[in-house]
Parts: sequence; C-alpha cells; structure tokens
Amino acid sequence: MWEDDLEDASRRKLMWLAGAVVAAAIAAGGWYWYSGRTHPAAEPPPVHAPPPQPSAETAPSISHPMPAEQAGSAALPALNDSDTVVRDSLTRVFGRGPVEQFLVPQNIVRHMVVTVDNLPRHKVAVELRPVKPTTGQTLTGGQGDVTTITAANFDRYAPLVRVVQGTDVKALAVVYERLYPLFQQAYEDLGYPGKYFNDRLVEMIDLLLQTPEVPAPIPVRQPKVFWEYADPNLESRPAGQKLLIRMGPQNARIIKAKLREFRAEIVNRK
Repeated sequence: MWEDDLEDASRRKLMWLAGAVVAAAIAAGGWYWYSGRTHPAAEPPPVHAPPPQPSAETAPSISHPMPAEQAGSAALPALNDSDTVVRDSLTRVFGRGPVEQFLVPQNIVRHMVVTVDNLPRHKVAVELRPVKPTTGQTLTGGQGDVTTITAANFDRYAPLVRVVQGTDVKALAVVYERLYPLFQQAYEDLGYPGKYFNDRLVEMIDLLLQTPEVPAPIPVRQPKVFWEYADPNLESRPAGQKLLIRMGPQNARIIKAKLREFRAEIVNRK
C-alpha cells in the first residue's frame, strides 16, 4: 500500500528518504511515502528546557556513541523550539532552495526520528513524514493482466535523488553531531528510555543497504484502491526497502552509496 495512492483517493497530490533520514533527512529520506500509523502520533508534553544528561545509572546502552558535546559549543534550544536552528543548519548543508522545496518545516526533529524508527517496520506514518510529498501519481504500464511500474515513474524521484547525490556527507554528519541531543530526546519521548537513537539510525541504514536490486519492469497489483507489489516477498518487506525498490534500481544505488558514506561518518565520530 503506497501513500500517494491514499492521497490520490483524497484528490491530493504528494511528494523516503530519503530518509532521509536525514537519511535522517535522507535517508531521510525517507522514508515517508507509505500510509499507515505504526506509532502514536500525539506529541509529547512541551519541553521548556534541554533535558539533563542521563546519570550513569540511567544512561542508555550504546553501540555507536556520538561524541560528547564540545566545551564552548552553542547551547541548543528546547526540542519544541528547535525548528529554526535545525532548518538553518540543514540550509547550510543542502542550500536554501532544496530545504524549502523538500523539507516539512514544522516538528523537524520529531518527524525525522519517528520516520527513522518506522522505516524498518511495514508502514510509515504519513502525517509524520519530514519530507514533502512527491508530485504526480504512480505511473504504471504493462500488457494484458500484468501491470508494472514504468521507468517513467522512477523519474519522479529524480529531483530529490539529485539533492542526495550532491550532499556533503561530512558536513551533514557535523550538523547531526551538533544537534544530536535533540534527536536523542525525541527518540526517548517516543517511548524508548534507555535506548540510543544513533544505534537505531545505524540499524535502519543497514536494513536499507540490504534492499535487493529489482530490475524493471516491476509487477504490481491493485486489489482495491491501493497499489501493492505483485510479488509477496517484495510486498512483505519493510517500508524503507519497498520505497527504495519503488524508486528504481539507479536511484536506489545512488541512495545506498550516500547511506554507506553517512554510516561511516556516524559510527566513527571522534
């Protein structure tokens, strides 16, 4: 089941990542083109000050730690007041045009975190995506009883993929490191005390990198309103993998290459 089918039924056109993301914006991708809610959408109570650092007794178990905040670095705003800082930071990496074109400007960190958390699941919460919807509808073709996703459908993702391909991954990792306390707080607010967001992000990237390359044409079916992959093995895959398959082999290779670069940065921060 795909998000743009749901939106088309409501006569609205939509725009992963990405994922971002990043991957959080990327991979951000996101990450965000499927319907369904896999996590409560309700926002947690407002936070009026940055959370205290966890004590030794409550610190989360960490497999891929981020560096401790450097002395003298600028203090971060409260999570609920962080959109401006996050948006400005991403603008310095991607440029103003791409950020205005693709980024949903409200609740940026929370939406990135919940999308990253949901990508390994079967569906992603549409209303919590951090990236704006892709224009147009799913383009299909085929002959007789066989319907397939056409190569023209892959072109719909070209503008976003070009942004991802041109991303300075080292600069993005620096921004992610500086803002990391916000991501960690948003992750714990989802109901994961004692868990570490960077570990979840690395887990999500590893899962996306395991996505099989499916050559076009890709058979699909429409049992009711929504398109599904005709191959049950593809349809049963996690939402993030289904998105990469749907973007087409060439786009998926570009996304995977950047994910590998970003993973190397966030597991080797010093």
